[in-house]
Amino acid sequence: MDELGTTERVLALLGLLQQRRAWSGPELAGRLGVTPRTVRRDVERLRTLGYPVHAGQGVGGGYRLGRGHDLPPLLLDDEEAIATAVSLLAGAAAGTGDAALRALTKLDQVLPTRLRHEVRALSGSVEFFGTGRTPVDPEVLMTLAGACREEVEVGFDYPSGATPRPRRVEPYRLVASDRRWYLLAYDLDRDDWRTFRVDRMTAVSARTWRFRPRTAPDAAEYVQEGVTSRVYAQQARFLVHAPADTVRAQIPASAAVVRERGEGRCEVRSGAASLDRVLTHVLLLGHEFELLDPPELRARCRALAEKLLSAAEADAATDAAADAPATPPRADDVRAEE
Repeated sequence: MDELGTTERVLALLGLLQQRRAWSGPELAGRLGVTPRTVRRDVERLRTLGYPVHAGQGVGGGYRLGRGHDLPPLLLDDEEAIATAVSLLAGAAAGTGDAALRALTKLDQVLPTRLRHEVRALSGSVEFFGTGRTPVDPEVLMTLAGACREEVEVGFDYPSGATPRPRRVEPYRLVASDRRWYLLAYDLDRDDWRTFRVDRMTAVSARTWRFRPRTAPDAAEYVQEGVTSRVYAQQARFLVHAPADTVRAQIPASAAVVRERGEGRCEVRSGAASLDRVLTHVLLLGHEFELLDPPELRARCRALAEKLLSAAEADAATDAAADAPATPPRADDVRAEE
């Protein structure tokens, strides 16, 4: 048998070993149409490739695929490939993590054309409920992830005011928050790093022009700071007297950046349309805090404190009046009633 036939036979053997926990030598030989000796040689070929194929003792010599230190390639039939791709598409669109997207781009690269249409059709029938990330087109995610991996330019239209305008970028990383997908890329027309919301991108296409990667900022940190503070005209920093993990559990990652500052304290950086809103959010955390920036927010702190104190004093006065004993009626009033 020629080398191509040997390769196909070894792959078929691997597929059989992945289908069932154990096979006897004669069973494998019968399925493959070869002798048990050929099966033994093919098993050795798999072992050379890093697949831990274990041989059992006894009549017939059983074989099973064991667990190795590394993850070797898996062989999937058409139905398994479709099911896997649909699950990954659904996971990427619903926001279960970028690991699903990385796996999807690898699978999509080798998925036969005849199966791609079935995967797209089936993925369109998947719906989600409850909170989660803003839905995005899985095809767009795969295009962007592939362009990041292959280091090729990407073109797309992106809102600028009320009109979408063409953008040309060098994609670096896809970043997922608790609400949305973002692309960190170097904007070639603006000569700077930019963050783009994937759900706002249209007419996305990967080009053939390759680029040399630039020195890039930390993707997750850059995107988080951008969406929580840099996009807002009003920004503030606070030193909160509580552990960072405690505060992170109270604030969505898309709303503020929380950094550990030691001694049970953390720094909270956030932005909003007004400083009052940022101040209110930090106040409602329920921890003692100090204002770091901006200095003008101190006046707003005092104003808010005075309002709260005034409301508390008014409530106290009302409560005192309600608790006061009733004035006893005068004797003349009693005789008049009689």
